[in-house]
Amino acid sequence: MNVRRLIPATAVAGAAVLGLTTLSACSSSDPADGKGNGTLDVVASFYPMQYLAEEIGGSHVSVTSLTKPGVEPHDLELSPRQIGSLSDADYILYLKGIQPAVDDAVGQAGVENTVDAASLTTLEDHGTEVDGEDGHDHEDGHDHEEGDDHGHDHAGADPHVWLDPVKYAEVAQGVGKSLEKADPAHADDYRANTAKLVGKLDALDTAYRTGLKDTATKTFITTHSAFGYLAERYGLVQEGIAGIDPEAEPSPARINEIHAVAEENKATTVFFETLASDKTATTLAKDLGLKTDVLDPLEGITGTSQGADYLEVMKSNLAALQKALGAK
Repeated sequence: MNVRRLIPATAVAGAAVLGLTTLSACSSSDPADGKGNGTLDVVASFYPMQYLAEEIGGSHVSVTSLTKPGVEPHDLELSPRQIGSLSDADYILYLKGIQPAVDDAVGQAGVENTVDAASLTTLEDHGTEVDGEDGHDHEDGHDHEEGDDHGHDHAGADPHVWLDPVKYAEVAQGVGKSLEKADPAHADDYRANTAKLVGKLDALDTAYRTGLKDTATKTFITTHSAFGYLAERYGLVQEGIAGIDPEAEPSPARINEIHAVAEENKATTVFFETLASDKTATTLAKDLGLKTDVLDPLEGITGTSQGADYLEVMKSNLAALQKALGAK
């Protein structure tokens, strides 16, 4: 993550104190009150969590995202008001390890129904070595149960699980169960909505498996190494220019490696994303005589996104990969 621009932990803690003293710190006594409108008041950390909450919660939830459209989630800074308002939520859904400012604020909120999506599936290390040093710790290979923090914070693990439809479905199932627990009066609806969403994700998985089964090359180059789970799931090789931090500058050694990889594996395209600069991708593509295209890590939906929601953008990503990899 881009720690250079994150709020120091002490500042977050101080802001939390300010926010909690200026705003009401009392949660509703009824978990389904939703600030008096009869719905569950849900706070999601960023778009992939917001999408799950909205799809599974349906009409029984009122969802607010801490990350506004167009904001790079890794660098999110929370206002004292946002931090304070967390304590008024009925349910918080976040993904620990991708937004340190959110991790700290959630820890201060003390909301009973708080779900870490990273605990609902197994995280892996897909870190890219930079200057010969692998700064990522490997996680255990055990399945994670809802609410189990396993005594660690997934340090160094790749948090981009939503880009693998299978892992995202696992998270969806965990979210559905947690919403049933938080609001048992509507458990049947949450269960039905979860099944419907998982069905859509299963279909998306099938489309990826079929669409990427036979390609001229298996290697793709991207500025943001967010696609490790996706690459592993569908037998591809992700070559990240600078690692899992979308704003990190690649070293000269890494640039030389990418040159060699592109030539050896007949890469055709350098992918960039919508919420970060395309300068590195454009420069590298020009040097290599390659094309550029968008491979969206789906950390937020904006007017420039290649689709209106998660499923549409993932289908657009599939089309971009098929084109770049020479799908037959």
